[in-house]
Order: sequence, then C-alpha cells, then structure tokens
Amino acid sequence: MRTVEWSKDKVCLIDQRVLPAEFRVLRLETPEEVAQAIRGMAVRGAPAIGAAAAFGLALAARRSRAADRAGLWRDLEEAAAILRAARPTAVNLAWALERVLRRCAAESDPDALRAVALAEAQAIADEDVEVNRRLGEIGAAIVPDGATILHHCNTGALATVDYGTALGVIRTAHEQGKRVHVLVDETRPLLQGARLTAWELQQLGIPFTLIADNAAGHFLRTGQVDLVLVGADRVAANGDVANKIGTYKLAVVAKENGVPFYPCVPTSTIDLSTPTGDDIPIEERPPEEVTDLVFRGMPVAPPGVRVANPAFDVTPHRYITGIITEKGIAYPPFRMSLRRIVEGRL
Repeated sequence: MRTVEWSKDKVCLIDQRVLPAEFRVLRLETPEEVAQAIRGMAVRGAPAIGAAAAFGLALAARRSRAADRAGLWRDLEEAAAILRAARPTAVNLAWALERVLRRCAAESDPDALRAVALAEAQAIADEDVEVNRRLGEIGAAIVPDGATILHHCNTGALATVDYGTALGVIRTAHEQGKRVHVLVDETRPLLQGARLTAWELQQLGIPFTLIADNAAGHFLRTGQVDLVLVGADRVAANGDVANKIGTYKLAVVAKENGVPFYPCVPTSTIDLSTPTGDDIPIEERPPEEVTDLVFRGMPVAPPGVRVANPAFDVTPHRYITGIITEKGIAYPPFRMSLRRIVEGRL
C-alpha cells in the first residue's frame, strides 16, 4: 500500500513507529487523529506529512455538520489550524493545507466543496508519486556505477506517498542496473535510518551497510564515500536546507573531503518566502525520545537528566553541491537557480 491513502472515508497510514518489528496500518477518522499521527511521528517525512494533512482536511469537510458554506468553511479553517500546528519545520504541511483551501475557496455549494477537498487531497498524493519518480530519474544521472552513497535519516517510500526522494534516487539507480552500495546512518534519536531505511533497502534488494552516526566522518575521510544524498524538510530561498538533525555535520565533513553533497527534494519543499535557514523554525522534540532509549536492558541516561532534542538542523548553502528536484538540479547561486526551478524556467 501507499504510505498515506484514503480508503472508505478514512485516512490510512503505515504506522512508522512500530517498524520494522511490526507492519501496522492506522485508520484515522478525524483531523485531530491525523494531527496526532503527524505530531507523534506515526507518519513522517515532509511529502508524507503534506499528503496526510491534506487528507485530514478532507476528513474535516466530510465530518462537518454545517449545512451552509460559511459554517463549513469555519470548520475547515479550524481543522487546518490544528493540522498546521502539528509540526512546524516541514513546509510541505502548510503548502498542502493552503493548496486544498485555495481550491475549496472557489466553491459555494457545501457538497461540492466537500467533494473538491477530497479530490484535491487525492491529487496531491497522486502527484507526489509522479514527482518522486521524475526526481529519481534526474538524480540517478549523477550517480556513478559502483558508487558508495552515504544516506541520513529516511527518505524512501515511507517518507513520501510512495517511491521516495533521496532513497528514490538510489532506487532508480539500482533499477537502472548501477551497482550501488549504501552506507546507512542510524540517525538518532528515533533511529529512522536503522529502523526504516534499512528495512526499505532490504525490501528493495539494494546492498547496504548500517553505520553509527558518529562513524560517518571516518568513512568520508578515508575515501569510502562517493556521494552523500539526503532529503530536506524545507529549503530556504538562498539554498540553506533544514533536514534531520545531524545533516549539517555530514555536509561540513563531506565538503572538507571533497565528496559531493546533494539534498533531494520536491519543489513543494522549496520555500522562497523564507529568506535563509536562520528563518526556519526548528522543532524541539520531547526529551523522552532520548532518555527512554534502552541499552542492554537499562536506560541510556540517569533519571532527571536535562535534554535538548532539536529534530532538525540547518545546512548552510555553501556546503551544498546541488539540490536535486523533479524539475532539474539547482546549482549555485541558489537564489537564482531555485527561483527558476520553482517557476519552471530551469
């Protein structure tokens, strides 16, 4: 199944919290449940979050008891506010909500508005799959045969509606017959690399090696990495990129050792209204995500320890070789190339 889909008036999500031990599908019936799934990371990855939020708005339209258009619109705006607040960094969430609301704004009949909300959410989901496939084709062109690729977090089908962004590039290169090997960062604190990326690569039959996050610098310095591919949750107008915590230091070490570093993103992740990475809100996650990890049957930290747990960091554009999108690859200067890509002029 797709990571996110609409079925029998419910939003169905693969619950990513229990993988790889269990494959479980959540069937959500209210926008509040969708918001909680996003906040609790049952669904994660910028494109998947956007699609889930869009379907959550369709749920709100379906569940609203309003008989007139004004009442229905109030219910949609209330649901959109709840969904928008679920996670602040990934721009796809707000982008998808605004797209559905913009499409609904033209409808005066309540029943037509309900139908349009669902149709637009479904269009966002369907387009995401096609976008990722095009991104994969474009990105695979820069992957050499025999390449060892360092990958951080999870950017596969689980992070999107289907297929994937950075992992979609790897997947396409593999399907083209290129002999690729992936070094998979475990990605603390929730281990999306160890739990999700490793599981997806196993399903696809792509060779990989799981490494501790702190080992990445060793592999880069000793010449064992040809390429670093990551995703992103928001790209600022100047090319600064917010991605899963730990991405910044990978980019710095890759630059130091002459290894190309490419974020892979759909254009919906490019936010030209955000001038630089300093303007991107960085989500702070609960301390329990760090302290509740268990090592050899014991907690990893003493009781009452103070925790800082930012979910993302910002990689300044000077460390980025290029940004792979479904419309082409943006190269420096990014202020010019990203605008051209978004406007379809690259």
